[in-house]
This record gives sequence, C-alpha cells and structure tokens, in this order.
Amino acid sequence: MYSVIEANDLRKRYGSNAALDGLDLTVGAGSVHGLLGPNGAGKTTLVRILATLARADHGTATVAGFDVARQPDKVRQTIGLVGQHAAVDEVLSATQNLVMFGRLCHLSSADARARAKELLERFGLADTGDKAVQHFSGGMRRRLDLAAGMLLAPRVLFLDEPSTGLDPRGRAEVWAAVRVLAAQGTTVLLTTQYLDEADQLADRVSVVNHGRVVADGTPDELKSRLGDDRLEIRGDPDVLAGAMAAFGPVTVDRDERKVTVSVRDRMAALTAAMRHDVEDVTLRRPTLDEVFLTLTEERTEGANA
Repeated sequence: MYSVIEANDLRKRYGSNAALDGLDLTVGAGSVHGLLGPNGAGKTTLVRILATLARADHGTATVAGFDVARQPDKVRQTIGLVGQHAAVDEVLSATQNLVMFGRLCHLSSADARARAKELLERFGLADTGDKAVQHFSGGMRRRLDLAAGMLLAPRVLFLDEPSTGLDPRGRAEVWAAVRVLAAQGTTVLLTTQYLDEADQLADRVSVVNHGRVVADGTPDELKSRLGDDRLEIRGDPDVLAGAMAAFGPVTVDRDERKVTVSVRDRMAALTAAMRHDVEDVTLRRPTLDEVFLTLTEERTEGANA
C-alpha cells in the first residue's frame, strides 16, 4: 500500500502555544486512518494544514503527491473536507443543498442534479424529498455533510470529529456512511476524541498529544503495547484488592463494587479470585481507552519532567 498523505516534522505555533511540535504522519491509500487525541492535541490544526486552510511554520506535507504549501490548488482538487460543524443550509432541502454545492464547484446544472441524486441514494437520504434540513435528525445532517464532501469524488476525505454531539443512532448512521466510503476506495483521515469510534472505523490509529504523534499502529497493535490482560472482579472491593495485589496493579471502583487487575498469569489470578465470594469475573484484553490514557499520561509526565 502506497502513502497518500505524508507529513514530516510539521510545526505550528499560535502565539506561545505550540499546536504542532514536530508531527510526523503517514497514511496509506484506501485506508481509514484515525487521529486520536484530547482537545488541544493538534488534530484540527493538522487537518487545516493538510487541507490548505493553514500554513505550517516548519516542515513539509503532501496529499496525493502534491505539496500542500507549493501546490495548494492541486491538493484542493483531490480532497473533500467535512468539518466539526454542519455546513449545510437548513432552509433548503438535501437536494437543493447538494445542487448548490455542485454549482459552486463548477458542475453544470444537469451534472449537479445527477450527482446530488447519486449521493443522496448512497447516503440513505433519497426519501427526504423537499423536507428542509432544519427538520433532519443530527445523524441525517452529518450524512448530508458527508455527501457534500464527496461531490467531486475526492481521493482523500478529511473528517474532523464527524460524530460529535450525536446520539447513538446518529453515530451509527455516520459510521455506516464512513464504512461505505472506505469500501469504495476513498482514503479517510478521521479525527476523533471517541475511543470506540477509532476502534470501530480505523485501519490504523495515530495517537496525538501535545502536537506530536506519540504512538501509531492498528487498534490491536496499540492494545498489545499494554501487554497484560485485565481481570475484572465484582465483590467486596476491600477484600479483593488485598487478595489480588500480588498479581499486578489494582484499580478499585467502590461504586461499582469492582476491582480491575493487570495480570500476566491469567490462570493463577483467576484461581486466586475464585477462592473469594465473587459476584462476577471477566477476563479481557486492554481497551483502546486504556491505551490512550496510558500513552497520553506518559507523554504529559515526560513533558512536565
């Protein structure tokens, strides 16, 4: 798989704040690549630079082989962008919105209408008729945003926090739409704060913190970095915490009456747990949430030191 996005040593400051601090990134063609990080990590700044909406202070970046600083027009012809906030006109219908965007992109009236019809069918909005967008659900609006971003069939689509503020149904609708795009060969760079979103959608994930990529890999590879399994035991937390301390680091949740232990010898730990009066026992791998928290805490501690 060849790279369709490459960034090398990108740096960007806003006053005294380093939004990007030597960030490197490689995204393979036809993949969904997740950028995972907390607010202020630099995710949106990176997308703005790659989409030619901002210039880096230092470093280089290419999209589909075009340099974002020296060939911005070529880059813009290659990409689609869906920002954090809906960019559609709420008074117009879905068809009217897409036709308007198509005309702004210099499509003929007939081509704009044909493309709008095709995209509305692809994103499950063909039956909305003349209904104004202001009556759409959150998930429907974001799907319309995705359709607008795909008007010119871009090779690369940037999605900045696509499911922020949506209810579970809306998020599921957006996820399904992203999977359709990926299956059809579009390269998707997805920024998100939601661990489950990255886990569900991304082929690879780059964890961003303080303007740098602190880890990169498939979700499974990142989870394996924490190594040990997690044993979750419900029962008397005081008794269980003392009994399981010999097997690894223990986390106690008194409200849930749950003790979580990071274990290497799973069978010995399970045997020890079952000697006590337990309500429930679960053995699992680390979650992406735990990977994220571990990596970002390590980076923060290192920066403070």
